Amino acid sequence: MDKFIAHILVVDDDDGIRSLVKKYLNENDFLVTTSDNAEDASNKVQIIKFDLIILDVMMPGKSGLDFLKEYKARLDTPIILLTAKGEASERVEGLEIGADDYLPKPFEPKELILRIKNILNKTIKTEQVRIIEFSNIKIDLNKLLIIKNNNEFKINNTEKIILEKMINNPGKTFSRENIGNLINLDKERSIDVIITRLRKKIEIDPKNPKFLQTIRGAGYVLWIE
Repeated sequence: MDKFIAHILVVDDDDGIRSLVKKYLNENDFLVTTSDNAEDASNKVQIIKFDLIILDVMMPGKSGLDFLKEYKARLDTPIILLTAKGEASERVEGLEIGADDYLPKPFEPKELILRIKNILNKTIKTEQVRIIEFSNIKIDLNKLLIIKNNNEFKINNTEKIILEKMINNPGKTFSRENIGNLINLDKERSIDVIITRLRKKIEIDPKNPKFLQTIRGAGYVLWIE
């Protein structure tokens, strides 16, 4: 049975907490995307299907509770709130709105990992397999592999995020800005390099791509036969 790799969004305006949570999640084999504010998180959830969201309550601008009110019913995604120690009223309100759990700061990273696993065990079908085959190509998102003509090419987490979104939206054009939002990157040239690297793994002739094509003036699209 292939191992399911959960994709988690971490939303917190504190750089230190974001980095710490991402580090521990990566060490526990989770795929992680981060946002430093609720507005950016709103953009990401519109183009990525996350398996779980870790959400800070107190942030500048839109608060975590505002985000929760706006998206919980539509997302159907488990949400763990991170709250300051004295925010009992916010914790209660968050649970009433629909948060699945909460953890007061400061917290033990091991406890956060345990809470995440407990929630995912209830909500994720571990037998789910994300393997896509088209033409003579097989993309295994769980194993982070592309198999082409019996040759294996490893993909990294950044490439996996892009492929996962494109595979779930075949025929949809993604602008460089869309892709940049997915992977926390705002340099167009760097995005082009990533796409070029992916083409070398997917295409028979990367210079004349058949599947991962450029739409002039619009972006990139994945055509799956």
